[in-house]
Amino acid sequence: MANAIRALAMDAVQAANSGHPGAPMGMADIAVALWGGHLQHSPSNPHWINRDRFVLSNGHGSMLIYALLHLTGYKLPMAELKNFRQLHSKTAGHPEVGVTPGVETTTGPLGQGISNAVGMALAEKLLAKEFNRKGHTIIDHHTYAFLGDGCMMEGISHEACALAGAWKLGKLIALYDDNGISIDGKVAPWFIDNTAQRFMAYGWNVIDAVDGHDAAAVSQAIARAKTSSNKPTLIVCKTSIGKGSPNRANTSKAHGEPLGTEEIKLTREALGWPHAPFVIPKDVYAAWDAKAAGREREKSWNQRFAAYKAAHPALAKELQRRMKGELPKNFVQTAVNAVVAADTKRDTVASRKASQIALEHFTAGLPEMLGGSADLTGSNLTNTPSTPALRMDAAGEVVQSADAQGHMVGGRHINYGVREFGMAAIMNGVALHGGFIPYGGTFLTFSDYSRNAIRMAALMKLRVVHVFTHDSIGLGEDGPTHQSIEHAASLRLIPNLDVWRPGDTAETAVAWTVALRNNTKPTALLLSRQNIAYAPKNESAAAPSACGLDAISKGAYVLSEPVDVGLKRKTQAVLIATGSEVQLALAAQKLLAQRKIAARVVSMPSTTTFDVQSAEYKESVLPKGLPRVAVEMGCSGGWWKYGCAAVVGIDTYGESAPAPVLFQHFGFTPDNVAETVQAALNK
Repeated sequence: MANAIRALAMDAVQAANSGHPGAPMGMADIAVALWGGHLQHSPSNPHWINRDRFVLSNGHGSMLIYALLHLTGYKLPMAELKNFRQLHSKTAGHPEVGVTPGVETTTGPLGQGISNAVGMALAEKLLAKEFNRKGHTIIDHHTYAFLGDGCMMEGISHEACALAGAWKLGKLIALYDDNGISIDGKVAPWFIDNTAQRFMAYGWNVIDAVDGHDAAAVSQAIARAKTSSNKPTLIVCKTSIGKGSPNRANTSKAHGEPLGTEEIKLTREALGWPHAPFVIPKDVYAAWDAKAAGREREKSWNQRFAAYKAAHPALAKELQRRMKGELPKNFVQTAVNAVVAADTKRDTVASRKASQIALEHFTAGLPEMLGGSADLTGSNLTNTPSTPALRMDAAGEVVQSADAQGHMVGGRHINYGVREFGMAAIMNGVALHGGFIPYGGTFLTFSDYSRNAIRMAALMKLRVVHVFTHDSIGLGEDGPTHQSIEHAASLRLIPNLDVWRPGDTAETAVAWTVALRNNTKPTALLLSRQNIAYAPKNESAAAPSACGLDAISKGAYVLSEPVDVGLKRKTQAVLIATGSEVQLALAAQKLLAQRKIAARVVSMPSTTTFDVQSAEYKESVLPKGLPRVAVEMGCSGGWWKYGCAAVVGIDTYGESAPAPVLFQHFGFTPDNVAETVQAALNK
């Protein structure tokens, strides 16, 4: 069984003339132990709710999971293995969720897979606490992860694995391929961690020094790990990279390049594998085939779920809704209530506070919302009366407490600690598992820490919401280390990431509405520390379909026309602004009106949403032939695509001073904006 994996890995990498044969060859016996004896899955239904989750964190060894999926009976035919790493194949260089049946997460950036696994295990634990009832255990599965030295070295593994210990995730089992080799050779000179002690310090159960080439020994270790109720388990498997290769085993040459035809021939002889490339004997297929066993497992669970549904019909219906990712039927009314309340009250508050006000509506109406913050809850304002803090008792059980409605619930707001990258990757894992919509907060400048996990969420099309506060030089005295300059522009460059920078309470409520509806993309909300006055949503005779509350959801809309400031003239220029700068644009519009210059103000809380609107809508907001001036406290570069004649931005780092002083210093004043518009018109 193990040699089938080794042969397929060698052959596919050789055919592609590209790839990583060493890890699949070295971990083949570990895979036999897990997939051949413990993994609860159903190849006929890769989306079965109660399946175990398997994560190949060392995703460069992708031929390992492709071989396993093919051999156990998933819809991954041999033709796809022969097409390894080729255009539009289901066997990409690194595993991709949504592309290959049975792949649970996209891995490759090391350390993120194990972090995703932590999120999956957390989701399982929380769902089990919420939905299981006496005599009806319907959520009951493990999360398994394979990982290597690279995952261990990446700092994110420290962040996520420490949290796994704190959360006492007993159903998380990680199998570490301890082969001591990476691309640069033997890791001993630069990787001297005592990994076992490190994980014990995190609160993990550690099974050390297991022979990774003894499938029975690994299986016994997994069985021991499954008895741990309140600690995640790390199984340290001692292996040889490229196992079976006479000249490449235990060398970095086995890591990331084909073995070569001659070495493959020698390896076949050494393994006693006489079969031609991509040929698997029938008895080996039979040994691996998991379809029948998977159908039986699923059938048994379906029977249990039917009994559960009969006893608890409302709970069963709710679980099914949430696992499908469907919003509750009252979502539209909840969103309308949040937006109308904002428009009615017209509060002058920071948009981070506006976010919390909106969250009070949404977290009360959507029990699947699972919030958190990277040690900045009091600044990010991600908690609400409906989201008590997540806590575990000494036995590892989820502590329940009363929410705003008096219902006893498990924690729905996570204290991630100062772990922005770990938080982002864990949220991806929670979203991948299903049953929750995760959101988490930190300062916008620290999005740099979590950026690659944000990118992975966009690549995987996950509904994850990032709440980024303190979005500009407006945070003041903390200075340039904390003042965001390039962050809004750079986040907008990530494909499939929806970025919103709302300018008042109504725009913020709409931004949350769109984020929760974005079931195939993540969202970043950029929010202010300083207060922002409410901007009334006036009608526009010139653009009737591009004004008012409904138009906000299209990413940009006409906020104010010249007539709104007493000037009955044809529009001469357009001011485009986001976030707190909308008020600056409105003030400049008044100054321009005094000079008999007619300016339209467009609020553009989301360039990413506006950019996908119809050409007709975009022209109704930004008419052709009128000079445009953008105003945003950030890099100016992204605004020129809108044909701007000028941009009032900031292309240097900030300074440490009170916010009003900084606004004056950097030219974010009504006078300077008005002068910029006038200069553009004079040209």
